[in-house]
Amino acid sequence: MEPLAVTWFVIIAALWIGYLLLEGFDLGVGMRMLFSTRDERERRVMLNTIGPVWDGNEVWLITAGAGTFAAFPLWYASLFSTLYLPLTIALVGLIVRAVSIEWRGKVHTERWRELWTAGIGVGSLIAAFCIGAMLTLTSLGLPIDANGDRVGGPFVWLTAPAILGGLAVVGFSLAHSATFLALKADGPVRERSAVFAARWAPLCLVPAAVWAIWVQLEHGGNAVSWAAVVLAVAAAAFGIVQARRRKEGLAFTGYAGFGLFGTAAIFAGMFPRVLPSTIDPAFDLTLMNAASGPYTLGVMTIVVAVSLPIILAYQAWSYWIFRQRVTPGMIPDAHIVLPAILRDKDAVQPGG
Repeated sequence: MEPLAVTWFVIIAALWIGYLLLEGFDLGVGMRMLFSTRDERERRVMLNTIGPVWDGNEVWLITAGAGTFAAFPLWYASLFSTLYLPLTIALVGLIVRAVSIEWRGKVHTERWRELWTAGIGVGSLIAAFCIGAMLTLTSLGLPIDANGDRVGGPFVWLTAPAILGGLAVVGFSLAHSATFLALKADGPVRERSAVFAARWAPLCLVPAAVWAIWVQLEHGGNAVSWAAVVLAVAAAAFGIVQARRRKEGLAFTGYAGFGLFGTAAIFAGMFPRVLPSTIDPAFDLTLMNAASGPYTLGVMTIVVAVSLPIILAYQAWSYWIFRQRVTPGMIPDAHIVLPAILRDKDAVQPGG
């Protein structure tokens, strides 16, 4: 087996882990804005916890897709052509969320804020569900033939594994965001999130645990993948205990560890497959038949070795700069910056 192909399989798995851990709490915060706030100040506290970082976290998704395209073009072609419908829906969800975050504060009316708050929550929910569905189908299989082409109609992807995966990422995002908000916010948002992290978040992790174990049973598993499953369960248990003790930093670490080791278990369990076929195992796409040539992989490895540490350092620095808790007292009242003649109650703009 080509060592560089294995290296790039590990890199792509790491990119997806990074995306789920970082974007996971972003998506969860967006969904929680639909049901976990009592007033506008609380919603602004929640939004400000992710304000400096949410768009940077989305880069991990782009990088994972680009890495797949360059390192495993057959995997990319079969996966995205078969799943073009959920992929399009996921992108629409991400666009709606991004537009809603940017536009929510542009007009100071209750109807305007409610509209874009709903956009943030629904867009986050749609994106999380569709991304989870696509990742689950990548690990458990799609109906592809010997050429990697889809067999069946445009909704052939909508199966029990897809629904499980969608619920898994939605559930993990809700649990992960609860520990994030308990760590990053203060006041009522912090208290409410801490209660959710201790009481309801464990239930939210069940679909992801079922997904990880299903992959092991479907593909036989191996020592590495089963070890990762055990570590994921241990991390979840640690996070639950710490959440109930109100050790917010440790609870966040435990739930993040569940996401890290759980995703690692899924990728290790499907190895060396990159896209199993539900029609015939002989049609599986693997590292051997889906990877680019050694020269392409070699050039990519050099580029990543130089650029990735810089990217990680910058992102770590940005999180460090914005490490303080967001408190209700830090959120100013919306104020108008337009001239007085334009201050109409139905069309005004808050500043900041």
